[in-house]
Amino acid sequence: MLTTITLFTLLPGHRRWGLAQMGTSPGTLKRVPGLRFFQLLGSGAANGFGFLPNLDRYGLLGVWASAEAAEAFFAAHPLWADYERRSRETWMAELAPLRSHGLWNKVNPFDYQTPTPGGAPEADGPVAVLTRASIRLRRAWRFWGFVEPTSRALAAAPGVRLAIGLGELPLVRQATFSIWDSAAAMQQYAYRDARHREVIQLTRREGWYGEELFARFRVISSRGTVDGKTPLGNA
Repeated sequence: MLTTITLFTLLPGHRRWGLAQMGTSPGTLKRVPGLRFFQLLGSGAANGFGFLPNLDRYGLLGVWASAEAAEAFFAAHPLWADYERRSRETWMAELAPLRSHGLWNKVNPFDYQTPTPGGAPEADGPVAVLTRASIRLRRAWRFWGFVEPTSRALAAAPGVRLAIGLGELPLVRQATFSIWDSAAAMQQYAYRDARHREVIQLTRREGWYGEELFARFRVISSRGTVDGKTPLGNA
């Protein structure tokens, strides 16, 4: 099995098309051979963390039955070809789960094992982290009050190569995807950043989330750019 995440930024003049795909593309994606789980994701302003939407940027998360199934989709499927044709920039990473807990729409799509080079429980090198939460409507105002300072601290954390906010539904179903130099760099932020620790404690005490998931991945490869930069080079 294989997990992929793709970010794409639309060319000028394609905002209406991109927004419409959030409603129409899932029907096509459900019929893609070997695609076991997927989420088509929107993004916000301020690198995805803003309250207002960014109608130029979207993401596609996929969990595939095999690397061959993913390769076939990205190489030849008409839907992806349409996205590429309408995008001025794309970036994709192939990921292997190291650990995950929680649920996404009542399932854990990353609950599968992949070999780690050298047999070590944690691979050396860059790691990716995905957090996703379904925010209780009555707690949404509290959640968004902490987004801006928390995301600013995340973007400035030592060792972070990419951090972006994504979401299934505006305001209440949100995700954060980040890539770090190493697991140690990620843990340094998670355990020592005061703002991050405060938010974690509040989510538990006040019951912000109806559902949440945390997953850490080994980065197998990446290609393309985000805002003109290659977070990991073209590995």
